[in-house]
Amino acid sequence: MSAALLAPASNTAWGGWEPPVEATTLVAASHGTNSPAGQAAIAGLVAAVALARPGTRVEPAFVDVQQPDVGAVLRAAGGRPRIVPLLLSAGFHTRHDLAGEAAAAPGTTLARALGPDPRLAAVLELRLRAAGLRRGDRVILACAGSTDPQGVRDCRITADLLASRLERPVEAAFVSAASPSLEEALGAAAARSARRWSRAGRVVVATYLLAPGHFAARVAGCGADVVSRPLLVPGEAVPSELVELVLERFDTL
Repeated sequence: MSAALLAPASNTAWGGWEPPVEATTLVAASHGTNSPAGQAAIAGLVAAVALARPGTRVEPAFVDVQQPDVGAVLRAAGGRPRIVPLLLSAGFHTRHDLAGEAAAAPGTTLARALGPDPRLAAVLELRLRAAGLRRGDRVILACAGSTDPQGVRDCRITADLLASRLERPVEAAFVSAASPSLEEALGAAAARSARRWSRAGRVVVATYLLAPGHFAARVAGCGADVVSRPLLVPGEAVPSELVELVLERFDTL
C-alpha cells in the first residue's frame, strides 16, 4: 500500500475532529437601559462573572442605549473574543445585531442566549418564593416578547420549566410583540376568578426579565395580586446560577 493511502486525510476533507477554538475575551453583551437600577444590576452580573473567572478578560458591551457598543469592544479586544448575549431568549438582537457584529470582526464567535435553561427557572422560583407565592396562586410568566418565533418558543419552554418546578400550570405572556399580551393573560385570569369566586387564588406574575428597566416597570404596574422582582436585583448578591450560565455559554460554543 502506498504512503499516500496510509497518510491521514485533512480535517476539512475527512470531517473528523478539529481542535476547539478557545476564546480569549468574554464580551458580555446586554441590551442596555436608561434605568440606573438596571445598569447597576447588569454591572453586578458582569463583575460577578469576572470575579468567578480571574484568568479571563470580561468586557461589558451594549446593543442599544448604553456605551460602549459591541463593535467598539470587539475592535479593542483583539485575539479571539466570544460574545455572550446577556439576553434571555433568541431574537432580533441575537440573530441579526450580534450575529452581524461577530461576522464583521474576524476571529469572533457568538454564544447562544442565556435561555431557556433550568437554572433560569430556578431563579424565577426563588423570586416567586421571596414574593410570597402560595399553594393556590395562579402564575403568569411575564416575558419581554419578540417578533422572532424562536424567541417566543424559548419563553414558552421557560414557562414549562417553571411549571415543573412549581408543580402547577404557568402561562407565558408578553409585554410586547407577541401573544397573549400580559394584559390579555391577566384579563383571562380575572374572568376565571369571577367564575370560581370562592375557590380562586391570587394571580401572581413572575417577572422573566434580567434586570430593572422600562419593561420591568410595566410588569410591576400590571395590576396582578403579586409581582416578583427581576432575575437581577441591584444591591443583592448575583444568583450563582446566572454566573454559572454565562460562563457555560462562554465555554461552549
